[in-house]
Amino acid sequence: MTTMIRASGLVKTYKDVEALAGLDLEVPEGQVLALLGPNGAGKTTAVRCLATLIKPDGGSAEVAGVDVLGDPAGVRARIGLSGQYAAVDEHLTGHENLEMVGRLYGFPKSRARARARELLERFDLSDAADRPSKTYSGGMRRRLDLAGALVAEPPVLILDEPTTGLDVRSRQQMWDVIRELVGSGATLLLTTQYLEEADRLADDIVVIDHGRAIARGTADELKSQTGGERIEVVLSDPAQRDVATRILATVATGDVGDDGDGAGRSLVAPVNGGQQALARVLTGFEAEQVEVLDIGLRRPTLDDVFLSLTGRAAEDTTTTDEQEVPA
Repeated sequence: MTTMIRASGLVKTYKDVEALAGLDLEVPEGQVLALLGPNGAGKTTAVRCLATLIKPDGGSAEVAGVDVLGDPAGVRARIGLSGQYAAVDEHLTGHENLEMVGRLYGFPKSRARARARELLERFDLSDAADRPSKTYSGGMRRRLDLAGALVAEPPVLILDEPTTGLDVRSRQQMWDVIRELVGSGATLLLTTQYLEEADRLADDIVVIDHGRAIARGTADELKSQTGGERIEVVLSDPAQRDVATRILATVATGDVGDDGDGAGRSLVAPVNGGQQALARVLTGFEAEQVEVLDIGLRRPTLDDVFLSLTGRAAEDTTTTDEQEVPA
């Protein structure tokens, strides 16, 4: 399989800040790689290096087979870039914004106009094509910005937190667009602060911290590495708590506790071999006539992975990764 993005030992330092400390990345053709990390971990710096916006101080990188340092113009001709903030001219209409991008790529006027119309339709913006983009909602502006990154039909897309600041509905629309792009063969490098976004969209995830990759794998692989399967129970009668605790202890790999609901109904038991453990607990509950309102096997989430690997909760990240180091 062709590797469309490759970075080896990328280093970038700003005065006393080591933004990248030997970062390695690989993205195969037609796949999505998500970069996750706390604020200031180096995500946006990595994007800037790969997009030729800044030069790394060390290491090497290729995009679509073109050397980032040796032929930056060649790299720019092969990528579409969408940053954290929609880069559209608010005084131009949606159609004028996209036509302008086409003309900057050297398209004849007729081709630029045709491509603009095609993308406005694809991104459900045709009805707003002749309105100034300053009248667009946040979700519409983000879609227009992503459309601009696709004008030249690049084989590689680099999206730096593409759904930042969007409401749930607009975010879902963007996810649908991204899935469509990947389905048509695009290769995508995605940075995101939303763990659900990485879980849903990424073929592979790299967690970075302090400028280094500290873990890599699919969402399921990362969750498995973290461990932390647990059985969660909500009892019908808190008076059965002791017997339920005893049954859970027969399969638990650690202490059986509660989730702090204050009512004494909820119990949590860490387990391995989740399905078999759950079956044994259900059999035990039936034998002892323990009644439950809810019982289930919960796998670790990407939030659990993130906290385990970085020591920080995902909600500690912000949308200001652009500020992690000076531009």
